[in-house]
Amino acid sequence: MAFELPDLPYAYDALAPYMSAETLEFHHDKHHNTYVTTGNKLAEEAGLGGLSVEDVMVKAYGSNQPLFNNAAQHFNHMHFWKWMKKDGGGTKLPGALESAISSDLGGYDKFKADFIAAGTGQFGSGWAWVAVKDGKLEIMKTPNGENPVVHGAKPILGVDVWEHSYYIDYRNARPKYLEAFVDNLINWDYVAELYEGATK
Repeated sequence: MAFELPDLPYAYDALAPYMSAETLEFHHDKHHNTYVTTGNKLAEEAGLGGLSVEDVMVKAYGSNQPLFNNAAQHFNHMHFWKWMKKDGGGTKLPGALESAISSDLGGYDKFKADFIAAGTGQFGSGWAWVAVKDGKLEIMKTPNGENPVVHGAKPILGVDVWEHSYYIDYRNARPKYLEAFVDNLINWDYVAELYEGATK
């Protein structure tokens, strides 16, 4: 199953002023597209061209770093675009998800502080996550293209902290970008849908 670049689920300017059209054009059309084209080439060369992105990613982890990097970044970004929406963010969360954030992460305010701290504290490129592991929510951070899947967890929310995701809009102010992401961009309905799938 060849990797395909998904369309953005909104217009390029829909997330402004928190994420600009210029950032989305570069991030989606250039960076994500490169992961797709390079990933397809490397997957074919490795004899894994017929597998899903998740299967390719898991098989390549620890054995074929270039393929893993591109497959994982494709997987991460397929979700990243859906983790954001116009007029997103805020403290009104779907019920089951709100309960889990309260019981597992100490409530919304603590989740927000810890999630931003994970993203800010990820040295260099990487991601911050909320994932389900052993039935409970955890906040995690990973370097480069790594994600919770290869650590036995299911991601339900992730934020890209590679510089290309925020430098046009925020320069070196990564914490401001992360705050804007939580307060104004998170698509909580999609997070809740993934949470439901991860806890079935």
